[in-house]
Amino acid sequence: QVQLVESGGGLVQAGGSLRLSCATSRLTFMTAGMGWFRQAPGKERDFVAGTWSGANPVYADSVKGRFTISRDNAKNTVYLQMNSLKPEDTAVYYCAARRSYGISTRGADYYYWGQGTQVTVSS
Repeated sequence: QVQLVESGGGLVQAGGSLRLSCATSRLTFMTAGMGWFRQAPGKERDFVAGTWSGANPVYADSVKGRFTISRDNAKNTVYLQMNSLKPEDTAVYYCAARRSYGISTRGADYYYWGQGTQVTVSS
């Protein structure tokens, strides 16, 4: 069973920054596509950013230029650095991993999910 251990999140004012972390096994980190999704109250879960060891990262249009997904090979951890946060970024953020290589923007293509971490941006 693949585990995704998330940390980070919290309450921040608009314009502020937060960093989310997602730690997993070495095998998953090195082979599987991984991504961050978010779900606001009453809305569907949306793709935020994706990464894979063999490709450039992919971002949702709504976060381009503000969010950065990165990888720490020594810690088997994927990060989501969120800058210039807006109230509309408020959501539960989920880390996810595929069972195969490559990046996908579709939640259905991800098999493993973290427990979710709340991000709240106040105006």
